[in-house]
Amino acid sequence: MAHVVLKDLVKTYGSFKAVNDVSLTVNDGEFVALVGPSGCGKTTTLNLVAGLIPITSGDIVIGDRVVNGLDPKDRDIAMVFQNYALYPQKSVYKNLAFPLQMRKLPRDEIDRKVKEAARVLDMTHLLERKPRELSGGQQQRVALGRALVRDPAVFLMDEPLSNLDAKLRVQMRSEIKRFHQDLKATIIYVTHDQLEAVTMADKMAVMNGGYLQQYDSPAQVFAHPVNMFVASFIGSPAMSLIPLEASTANGNTVLTGAEGWSLELSPRNAQKAARATTKKVVLGARHSTIKLHKSAVPGSVPAKAYTVEPTGDVTFVQALLSGVIVNISVPPNIAVAPDEQIWLEFDQERIHVFDGETEMALKAD
Repeated sequence: MAHVVLKDLVKTYGSFKAVNDVSLTVNDGEFVALVGPSGCGKTTTLNLVAGLIPITSGDIVIGDRVVNGLDPKDRDIAMVFQNYALYPQKSVYKNLAFPLQMRKLPRDEIDRKVKEAARVLDMTHLLERKPRELSGGQQQRVALGRALVRDPAVFLMDEPLSNLDAKLRVQMRSEIKRFHQDLKATIIYVTHDQLEAVTMADKMAVMNGGYLQQYDSPAQVFAHPVNMFVASFIGSPAMSLIPLEASTANGNTVLTGAEGWSLELSPRNAQKAARATTKKVVLGARHSTIKLHKSAVPGSVPAKAYTVEPTGDVTFVQALLSGVIVNISVPPNIAVAPDEQIWLEFDQERIHVFDGETEMALKAD
């Protein structure tokens, strides 16, 4: 396997920058997910690494080679696509063997590599079947096997699970994660599903508008988003972002909502709010960091229940607060009705404070 380095990578189409100065390093054996909404530049970045489209500027290093001008076949990479791209008339064995036959490897070596890939992916019993006789998950496993037999330096995967149903996606997530763990493979994986990125990747690169927004471990991205976009994109339900105004009252920093209520900030959060470029700040809170009360308690603010979503082991309540929807999770035995008056208490050790103008996360001294 090998490491991959992207340095100041740019791809333009006329005046439009699809990829804008992206720099990151994928270490040898690391699983990195490129994640973001449609049109954010993640697939374009993957295609640049693969050599399927030419770069405008910057460098791509795979192993110890700058591969900017190399054809895809010379980059020592293997791709797995969302449409399995299997040959329908060929058996699973022949689908796996085909890329090795194109490289004119000896027949006994081809046989050994195909059977080893089938063993690793637990599909030895499928080798004589045709793709039409396989389930979606089995077909995706064959696509993985076809990449595996090539023994590449880097695996590139472009939304490989998007054509599977929800149950199969969960199963294949586990299989791809085990595939990575067993082979110590270097993988760059594109997905718009942040849950896939969080559950499988060692690191995630969150992209938006062609820019790399944040590159870190899923745990760090979840706990310390650098800006409001990352905060709202990573996590399910999404982090609630509440626009407020900061001011000083009796020597304390308070946030005031559109309805006129005020929330006194802890000293640490007051330091964060003081760093804002204007009085406009945005309070960020995940559903699990907000307590719902049926009556006012010290430090709580008034809100109105909007919708209630029981899911079995937890109930999600959406509440209207300062003109936005706020997500709260409560135990299933707590009954809340739409339009009911409720009060919300924020855990000040776990809330986030963002600059209302720049949308960047604010930090304490």
